[in-house]
Amino acid sequence: MKPKKHANAACPCGGGELAACCGRYLGPDAPPAPTAQALMRSRYSAYALGLEAYLLATWHPSTRPEALHLDEDAGVVKWIGLEVKRCEAGLEADGEGVVEFVARCKVGGKAERMHETSRFLREDGRWYYVSGLVA
Repeated sequence: MKPKKHANAACPCGGGELAACCGRYLGPDAPPAPTAQALMRSRYSAYALGLEAYLLATWHPSTRPEALHLDEDAGVVKWIGLEVKRCEAGLEADGEGVVEFVARCKVGGKAERMHETSRFLREDGRWYYVSGLVA
């Protein structure tokens, strides 16, 4: 689950340097993301970096797919930006959280955007992505 980019590279989520931002959650021995928003941002970065194992590990078992096949998207999908619109709960003491965001990408060179409201659950001190409603 190691990030493919240098640690001093910009974080795909737009939050600064990768090592100081999402990179600190992406490694195999890394601490879990402390909030639903931090998990959502790190999952966006994992998509951008092609880290399928991290995405599956942070997906709630009740809704987790068997595989994502990100390798099939390599070279076709390029993630280019993230904007968090709102958060409801999802802090360290909460058990649930909602994060609304817009993720921008290019698919085969064509600009696209995904507007989603995602639901997260915190179990045993770890946040998990559960589901999302695409707007």
